[in-house]
Amino acid sequence: MSTAKELFTPSQLAIVRKRSDWRGTWLVLHGWAVIFGAMAVFVAFPNPLTYILAVMVIGARQLGLAILMHDGAHGILTHNQKLNMFLSQWLCAYPMMAETLAYRRYHLQHHAHTQQPEDPDLVLSAPFPITRKSFRRKMIRDLTGQTGYQQRKAQILNAVGKSEWPLKQRLAHYRDKLGRATVAQLAIFGILAASGHWYLYFVLWLVPFLTWQQAITRIRNIAEHAMVPDDNDPFRQARTTKAGWIERAFLAPYWVNYHVEHHLMMWVPCYNLPKARAFLIANGYGPRIETKPGYRAVIRMATSRPDTDDRPGELVHNARKRRVDGTMGEGFKPAEDAA
Repeated sequence: MSTAKELFTPSQLAIVRKRSDWRGTWLVLHGWAVIFGAMAVFVAFPNPLTYILAVMVIGARQLGLAILMHDGAHGILTHNQKLNMFLSQWLCAYPMMAETLAYRRYHLQHHAHTQQPEDPDLVLSAPFPITRKSFRRKMIRDLTGQTGYQQRKAQILNAVGKSEWPLKQRLAHYRDKLGRATVAQLAIFGILAASGHWYLYFVLWLVPFLTWQQAITRIRNIAEHAMVPDDNDPFRQARTTKAGWIERAFLAPYWVNYHVEHHLMMWVPCYNLPKARAFLIANGYGPRIETKPGYRAVIRMATSRPDTDDRPGELVHNARKRRVDGTMGEGFKPAEDAA
C-alpha cells in the first residue's frame, strides 16, 4: 500500500491532516440545528408533505451524527482530544444508542482487514449482488421500522441482562450498557417537552431513527464495499460515490460518500476528504480510485441478480442476525460491551 508521503506532497499532507476544533464542533451543532429546524418547520406548517420531508431530513442527520461519531472514534473530529471524545460520545453516539469506544474497537478491525476474511464487515458486502425483490423486502422492513425495532429490542434485552439475575444486578447491568444513552434520550425528550412539543420525540425523533435512518444506513453500507473490483487494492477495495446536494441532504451527509479516500487515509477528518480527493486526482491517482456516479448506479449494480434466483426467507448469511444483536447499525460488533 502506498504511504501518505507517496500520495501527497508535504504541503498537501499538512492540509488534509489538519484537525479543527471549531470545524468539528460546528458540524455537530449543524447536525442538531438541522434536526430541530426540521421539527420547527413541521410545527409551523403541519401537513403530510412537511412531515415526510422532516422524517427524511432528520433521519439523514441522525446518520450524520453516527458519521461524526465515527470520526470521533478515529480521534479526528477535533484537534483537542477531550473535546473530540465529549462531542463524539454525548452529542453523537449516546443519542444514537451507540458508544464511541466500543465502536472504535470494532471498527479498527475493519480498517486492518478490509475485505479480507477477518473483516467483521465482510458479511455486509459478501451477499451482493442480490435480486430486486430481495432489496425491495429489505427496504420495506427498514422503512416500516421492523429492522430498527428488532435492533433496539435486542439491544435493550441485552442491557437488562438475564431473567435469573437479581433486580439489583440487572439494573447495574443496564446502567453500564445503556445508562448514558438513556440519559441522552431523556435529554432530547426534555428539550422537546420544554418547548411545548413533547410528542415530537416520538413522531420526529424515534420514527426517523427507526425508519429512514435504517434505510439509508443500508444503502450507505452497500455503496461502500459491495462488489468492489479488487479486495486487495486499497484504491479499489472500497468505493467513493458521487453525491449531489439532494443526496447529501437526504442520504449521504458529512462527506460519508468519500470512502476510498477515508480508507487510504483514515486519519483525515471527514471535512478534509474532498480536498484529499482533489489532491489525489491532481497527483495522477484519479483513474485508480473506484468511483460510481451516484447511489442509483450502485443500487442498480447491487440488485443485478435475476429475480428468478430470488429465495425469500432463505438465510444466506448472518447479517440480519447481527443487525438485531444489540447494535447501533449494520456491521457493529455484537459484543457484550457494545452499547
